Amino acid sequence: MVSLFTFILVLSVLILVHEFGHFWTAKRLGIWVEEFGFGLPPRIFGKKYKDTIYSINLLPFGGFVRLHGENEEGSIKYPQKAFLNKSKKVRSAVITAGVFMNMMLAIVCFSIVYSVSGIPRESENVRIVEIAENSPASMSGLMVGDIVSEINGEAITSSDSFLVKMQENPNMESLLRISRGKEEKEFKVTPRKDYPEGQGPLGVTISTTEIYFPSIWQRPFYGVYYGFQESIYWILAVVAGFSTLFSTLLGGSVPQDIAGPVGIYAITTQAASFGVVALINFVGVLSVNLAVLNIFPFPALDGGRFLFIIIEAISGRRVTPKIEGYIHMAGMALLLTLLVVITFGDIRRLIDAGSVTGFIESFAP
Repeated sequence: MVSLFTFILVLSVLILVHEFGHFWTAKRLGIWVEEFGFGLPPRIFGKKYKDTIYSINLLPFGGFVRLHGENEEGSIKYPQKAFLNKSKKVRSAVITAGVFMNMMLAIVCFSIVYSVSGIPRESENVRIVEIAENSPASMSGLMVGDIVSEINGEAITSSDSFLVKMQENPNMESLLRISRGKEEKEFKVTPRKDYPEGQGPLGVTISTTEIYFPSIWQRPFYGVYYGFQESIYWILAVVAGFSTLFSTLLGGSVPQDIAGPVGIYAITTQAASFGVVALINFVGVLSVNLAVLNIFPFPALDGGRFLFIIIEAISGRRVTPKIEGYIHMAGMALLLTLLVVITFGDIRRLIDAGSVTGFIESFAP
């Protein structure tokens, strides 16, 4: 139940933040927001305040915004406040506001993570972060966390200098001087000439990146800076992922490394098990995914609606709202069909994996 509640809470935050972007922008630009709903209908409770009904609905997934005159199927009581009668600039702002808010949420999440977990920076400390079993490093007594300061009397201040020294004299004993906490120790180790793929001569993974913690008053500023950079990284990663997805679909194949609701539930559960900070970081990643997906120019998505405004600007004529509505309905039907297919794939993969951990590992390349 806790996992299910966490999953619903995460999805609700993502969707509500997105819908709040539409809501706030529409209000600011003079569009009548008829209803802002928490959850999905049927309605349980509603309270009208300043011409807008704020409702709580039965299905606890996110929310929705209903704008006056969003289409021509309903009656337009106040034409000057109708979404359809607003300028292209105003409609574009309202449509893209949800995507903007999801990006802002991602930046906030990543900023919190960096503020709490520390800021990464490059150093001259070559630190051992992983040791392979039955490797020269494991048999010599080296430990994760050791900092290699010298090899055969030569100072080591970068990953490159470490790798060069390890490959310099294979199968010959080397003397490593390391720092372990406040202690200085020396270890004799013999780098291998032939070694398993991915292990290297010594069988260690090293890093020169360290985590430091600025003063409390500086952390929010550092957090925002690195949070913004993290958001850019994930935007590029998600765009590349979607490009691979669509090229795979166009090639007639079903992608094997994409997760649907069941997959997101499993990953959310595992992220939550690592603590609040890991969960916040995962919410940031999901928020970027939602933003990129929504801006894609496909019917029923925000990007699809924005595309119709671009077509209107180029052609000088508006696509008939009823026709546009049918196109969006067809797009939604296609998206729901794809969602069902992905969900069945998630369930099959989860059953085959036998556990949440195995399921998540099945997505690894």
